[in-house]
Amino acid sequence: MKTRDDVGGRPPSPHVSYIVQTMRSRMFKKKALETSELHNDIWQNIRPGEVLLEARGITKRYPGGVLANDAIHFEIEAGEIHAVLGENGAGKTTLMSILFGLVQPDEGEIRVRGRPVRFRSPEDAIKMGIGMVHQHRKLVPAHSVLENILLGHPKSRGVIKVREAEEEIVAIAERYGFKVDPRARVWQLTEGEKQVVEIVKALYRGAKILILDEPTSALTPVETERLLESIETMTQDALGVVPFITHKLPMVLAISDQVTILRRGKVVDRLSRAVATEQILAQKMVGRPVIFDLQRPDVEPGEPVIHVQNLSARNNKGFLAVKDVSFTVREGEILGIAGVAGNGQHELAETLFGMRPAESGHIFFQGRDITQASILERWKLGMGYTPAERTEVGSIGDFSLTENVAMNYYFDARYNRSGFLDYRGLRRLTEDIIAEYDVVAPSPEVKIQTLSGGNLQKIILGRVLSRRPKLLIANLPAQGLDVGATEFVQRKLLEARSHKAAVILISEDLDEILSLSDWVAPMYEGEIVDILPAAKAKKDIIGAMIAGLHQEN
Repeated sequence: MKTRDDVGGRPPSPHVSYIVQTMRSRMFKKKALETSELHNDIWQNIRPGEVLLEARGITKRYPGGVLANDAIHFEIEAGEIHAVLGENGAGKTTLMSILFGLVQPDEGEIRVRGRPVRFRSPEDAIKMGIGMVHQHRKLVPAHSVLENILLGHPKSRGVIKVREAEEEIVAIAERYGFKVDPRARVWQLTEGEKQVVEIVKALYRGAKILILDEPTSALTPVETERLLESIETMTQDALGVVPFITHKLPMVLAISDQVTILRRGKVVDRLSRAVATEQILAQKMVGRPVIFDLQRPDVEPGEPVIHVQNLSARNNKGFLAVKDVSFTVREGEILGIAGVAGNGQHELAETLFGMRPAESGHIFFQGRDITQASILERWKLGMGYTPAERTEVGSIGDFSLTENVAMNYYFDARYNRSGFLDYRGLRRLTEDIIAEYDVVAPSPEVKIQTLSGGNLQKIILGRVLSRRPKLLIANLPAQGLDVGATEFVQRKLLEARSHKAAVILISEDLDEILSLSDWVAPMYEGEIVDILPAAKAKKDIIGAMIAGLHQEN
C-alpha cells in the first residue's frame, strides 16, 4: 500500500496517513481475529488421551551428510507428559525445533489434532497452540514480567488493557501453582522465576502443547519440585507436555507417562514409565551399559594442598560475590561446592586460579601464599583448572586440537626447547589424550570448534589431568553433557582423587556433588553456609542451604 502521494514523491497528508494507519490496524485486527478463531476451532472439546500432535516420518539433513532426524515418528496425547531423551547430537533439538517451526523438515508431516499443518516460523506454531520454553531464556532483562509476556502477542498490537492483562496472567500463574509479580523487572528474578515467566508466557498465548528444553537444569531442588507439581496440574487440564532432556533421568521417571529415546537421529525405543528404569534408559541412549553409582574408593587423605582464608572477591559489576570464604582441601579429597548459578561459585573458581583478583583474604598452596601469583605461576606450581565456559575460555575454536593442548604445555621444558615448541611431541601427546579420553575426532589437526560439547570437555579435561596436577579446580565439569560423557568425566575426577590430587568440584547438580564429594560446601549469596562430611550431607539439607532456607539451630 502506498504511503506517499503519487505526484512528486511528497509525504502523504495527515489525512492520508490517518486512513492508512486505520486500514492497517483493521487488517491486523482481522488477521488476529482469524488466528484466534482458528485456534479456538482446533482446540475445542479436547478429550484426555486424544492425540494432540503427531509427527510422521520427520527427516532432516544438514550439509556434510549429517542426518539429524531419520524418519522419526512422535506423538503427544492430551493429559500426557511425554519425555524425549537422547545424548548430545541425538537429534532432540532438531526435532523440537521442527515442531516449533524454527527448522523446516526435508521429509515428513506434522498433524495437529489430525489436521496436517506446516510451520514456516514459530509464529505459525504458536498460533496452532504449541509453546516452547528454551533452556536459555528469551526474555528482555530490562523489561518487566508483564512487558515480556505481552511482547509480540497479538493482544499488544492495539490498545493494551494493562489491568486485564495483569489479572489474566496472575490467574494463569495461580492455576498452576506459580508465583508471578507482573511488575518485577526480569533482571531481578532468579533463574527459576525466569523459567516461570517463560511458561506463563506460553500459556498466556494459548499453548495446549508445551515443549520444555532441559526444564530443571538451572533450578534448586525446591524449585524443581514445584515445577514438577505444576506440570502435573497442567496435564489435568488435558495439556500435553514434552520435556526433552539430556541426563536428568530421575526426573524423567518421576513425572513422565511415556519416554521416546533418540540415538543418532533415530527413535530407538518408546517406553512407558511402568517399565522404564535409569539403567534401561541410559543404556538405550548411549548404546552400552552405564554405571550410575560410581564408587568413591577409600583414599587416605594426605597433606593440605590448598588453604583458603577469609577470601572475598568482586564480580564484573563491582559487587562482592565471594564473601569471607575459608576452607582447606587435602591430598586425595574432593570438596564439592554446591549452589545455584549466580551465588559466587564462578567468581570463587576464577579467584582461586588467579583469573580474578582477591578483594581480601589469602590463598595458600602447599603452604605458600599465592594470592597475588599469576596464572602461569599457578600452572607451574601444579594447579589445574577446567572452566565452565568451554568455548569462550577453555579453548580457541580456530586452533587445532594439538594447538589447544599446547596451551597447557607451551612452558613445559619437555616441549619447549629454547623458545621453540616441539610440535611433533605435542601432536603425539594429543593423540594419547584422544585415545585415553575416548575423544571422537578424525585427527589432532582438526579445529576444536568442530567437536561436540562432550568431546570438547574431554579434550580440556585430558590436557589438564595429563599434567597430573596437585590441585584440580573443576568448574561445572559435566554441565550440559549427556549421560555417557557425564559418567566418563566423573570417573576421571575420581581417578585424579585416587592419584592423591586435591579436587575442588563446583556443580549445580546436587546428585553429582553428593556422589563424588568427601566434603560438601553449600554456597549461598557468596558465602559458604557450612562444610559437611559426605556422611552427613543429605540432599534435603543441602538443597535447603543453597536455596537460602537453612536456619541455624
